[in-house]
Amino acid sequence: MRTTRCPECHQPTTWQDNPWRPFCSERCQTIDLGAWAGEQYRVAGPSLTVGGSESSSPDNE
Repeated sequence: MRTTRCPECHQPTTWQDNPWRPFCSERCQTIDLGAWAGEQYRVAGPSLTVGGSESSSPDNE
């Protein structure tokens, strides 16, 4: 059976028949989702700047 390490708690976990893969449990999966939602992770890339005035925002139309 193939095993891997959980990216959150680093415990060994099975890959096959694991509904939370690559995580070991729903808890670790939820912790990781919360980190993304809380903007703790960043994707590398150039900084983005918002050009123009606020009145040109699609939310203000």
